[in-house]
Amino acid sequence: MKHRDEQMHHGGDLALAIDRYGGTEGDWLDLSTGINPHAYPILESLAAEVWQRLPGQNALDRLLGAARKAYACPEHFGLVAAPGTQALIALLPDLFPEGDAAVVAPTYSSHAAAWARSGRKPLEVGYLEAIADTTRYAVVVNPNNPDGRLTSRASLQAAAGTLAARDGFLIIDEAFADAVPGASILPSIGTENILVLRSFGKFFGLAGLRLGFLAGPRRITQMLSERLDSWAVSGPALEIGRKALTDMTWQEAMRRQLADEMADLTLLLSEQGLSVFGGTPLFALAGTKNAAALHEALARQRIWTRVFDYAPTWMRIGLPGSAENMDRLRQALAEALKEL
Repeated sequence: MKHRDEQMHHGGDLALAIDRYGGTEGDWLDLSTGINPHAYPILESLAAEVWQRLPGQNALDRLLGAARKAYACPEHFGLVAAPGTQALIALLPDLFPEGDAAVVAPTYSSHAAAWARSGRKPLEVGYLEAIADTTRYAVVVNPNNPDGRLTSRASLQAAAGTLAARDGFLIIDEAFADAVPGASILPSIGTENILVLRSFGKFFGLAGLRLGFLAGPRRITQMLSERLDSWAVSGPALEIGRKALTDMTWQEAMRRQLADEMADLTLLLSEQGLSVFGGTPLFALAGTKNAAALHEALARQRIWTRVFDYAPTWMRIGLPGSAENMDRLRQALAEALKEL
């Protein structure tokens, strides 16, 4: 069994922070993820049968209908729901015939790991135009994690066209697109060989619900549905997901709130001497001389951030979620920077 440090590839694992620095979960301010700190309200009770019965096809169809409308998914595309996009990322490489893969990097590490597990170690490239002539499958995260970089629709369509000529596919992970209006390619897809991943938990702040979607050619979504088999998505996730995806009033208000809070966070970090050079409305990517040392100093004050082995000056910081937490971060940064 791998040691926990070896398993830690993402933000959000407070168990690692507690192992190293002590305290309990309630002591920590977790800024290591890109999850909305303002969760969609689900305080009202769900009907008892949502918990007691196996998830039904009608409930799944209602969820998919809501997602199709919310994401402006083309009618000729299929749409499949899964217990989180992580499950879909893991399954995708095994659906395709042999062929070289490329991942636009640096980015979310699970994409390259999934293709490597399938026996095809992917080539990491800096941008889509750099994929090799032998590449048949390409993955791009848009907006990218952790730097928030946006790839234009023209570049995405051009890459898809190039791969189509090789009987290949372009996979676009839009995990953070809900918070960036206009980022999604779904409303304007022009080729049949594009697959789009959409995460539910990040924007709606309900990562523990485990819900995600993939839109793409129907033969691909059908294969995925068969791999996932029956009852892949829980009854509560079907109901909560449907309600949240149809609540456009909440979504529009939340986008405005996230933009305001990110402006405040960017100002705070700049005032403390950190250079914010990337991100999305859900996280900021800041530059500092020694990110690992600052990460450690903040951790000693029970604030958990995200740093990257491949970029020693990068630190990703999520939204604190309240004025109190913003003040806590400000004070902790001032103290931590004195130590460095």
